[in-house]
Amino acid sequence: MKVLIYTLLSLTIPCSVHASDIHKWQDKDGQIHFGDRSPAETETEIITITPDIYQSPAVEGLSPAFGTDDVRQNGAGSQHKVVMYSTSWCGYCKKARRYFAENGIPYVDYDVETSAKGKRDYRKLGAQGVPVILVGNKRLNGFSQDSFNRIYKLR
Repeated sequence: MKVLIYTLLSLTIPCSVHASDIHKWQDKDGQIHFGDRSPAETETEIITITPDIYQSPAVEGLSPAFGTDDVRQNGAGSQHKVVMYSTSWCGYCKKARRYFAENGIPYVDYDVETSAKGKRDYRKLGAQGVPVILVGNKRLNGFSQDSFNRIYKLR
């Protein structure tokens, strides 16, 4: 049950490492609530949410194919490559693209709905949401600047 609650929280609360505290409390009817502010005269538990960053297992055939037609590229000549699996309609994907462009971060972007390689790799990764961002052997599900910077600097 606890895992389900944390999973739901991570999907509904924008992930940011520097976000304010998340408070958890139970009302008089026994219902559990979460919020960014503690309700008056109610004891709360502070919840720490960590970004979804982990060591990605090696998946054969996931090396970026720079120069292919089904890939959006930005600075593809860089030594350190960032690979993003995304969709055209995803708001977090758009934020990631904008952040990469503003900071001169070279990346390859595979659309998981229109690119054959994107669809194939997305299935191999066992992904369930977008964006999925790979930096070397590090994987980030979703996007926040702080979370991305943490794995990008570790490359």
